[in-house]
Amino acid sequence: MSALSLRGIHKSFGGNPILKGVSLDAEPGEFIALVGPSGCGKSTLLRILAGLETADGGEIKIANRDISTLKAADRNIAMVFQSYALYPHLTAAQNIAVPLMRRLTRAQRLPVIGSLIPGQRKTVADIKRDVRSMAASLKMDHLLDRKPGQMSGGQRQRVALGRAMVRQPAVFLMDEPLSNLDANLRVHARGEIVELHRRAGVPTLYVTHDQAEALSMADRVAVMIGGALLQLSPPRVIYDDPQHIEVAKFIGQPRINLLPSQIEADSTVAVGVRSALSNRTLSTGAAVTLGIRPEFVRIARGGDSGLKARIERVEFLGSEIIVWRPAFPLSSATDPSSGRSRCRRSRSPTRRGARKVPRAARLRSPRKPEDRWRQ
Repeated sequence: MSALSLRGIHKSFGGNPILKGVSLDAEPGEFIALVGPSGCGKSTLLRILAGLETADGGEIKIANRDISTLKAADRNIAMVFQSYALYPHLTAAQNIAVPLMRRLTRAQRLPVIGSLIPGQRKTVADIKRDVRSMAASLKMDHLLDRKPGQMSGGQRQRVALGRAMVRQPAVFLMDEPLSNLDANLRVHARGEIVELHRRAGVPTLYVTHDQAEALSMADRVAVMIGGALLQLSPPRVIYDDPQHIEVAKFIGQPRINLLPSQIEADSTVAVGVRSALSNRTLSTGAAVTLGIRPEFVRIARGGDSGLKARIERVEFLGSEIIVWRPAFPLSSATDPSSGRSRCRRSRSPTRRGARKVPRAARLRSPRKPEDRWRQ
């Protein structure tokens, strides 16, 4: 039985479809990252699951219990927003304790009088104990008396996570919680979120634009494009074996090279050079798209055959070097008789290890500076 199940979720705004029958299942303790371009419906799906939006159709179940019609407060779902949404007039301890205040009755929450009601003091002591325990697990004990305006972005992010986790919800929802952090702190926070998730042991849906976050943190990655869920698979499968061409184009930086071609009589595909295919079930003349990740492209040496191209520029990124070649086609029309390709100008990248790029791959200055950007 799945811990979380979504079936056929539809949502439209003003006649514009945002979600088109999205379905997924999350197992107990599973971490699923939702990635996709802006406007594909990731955040809308999270808001529907949290009860902040109403779906036009579909079903939501947690532990086989239908919660589609329940109010947000009754769903036992915790959500971390991109903006953290902390109360500026409350301390970190008070912010974390907000979801726990439901343990008190309305009368027990009243100032002065509430403390006279039997059981109020014990409940308040339990709340304070849980807040201190959560703060200790997040290593933020020293921040409990500070208000949000007195904390850094990373510290506010920890408070927001603590507020979400202290209630021990059935499902965690995180909507780009690291987008406001600097690069170094973001890398550190990834590990913290994964470790906290493992300790909590509840299913987590994590929305992000950062592919590195999705691939490094998630048990499975869900790729959404145009309101549809195109693939839900482990990170390695998403990268190495995409089920849809749009998934292949979206996942990976720099972007994958896609070369339209056709099958030759000897079960090869020709795009300037010939390459054997492991799938021999395709008929001769069938149209195919050849996808090549930049890291699998190398500089030809000696008498090796290859596509002729002039290096346009080289980007040094420390651990790797990206070589941009204007003549390497993203789209081409192959001439089967000659085995060559006619291509139009593109900027398709080649990724190489920083220590493996040969001297011949370095950008050479042309005679005229303006010739550098010409075809």
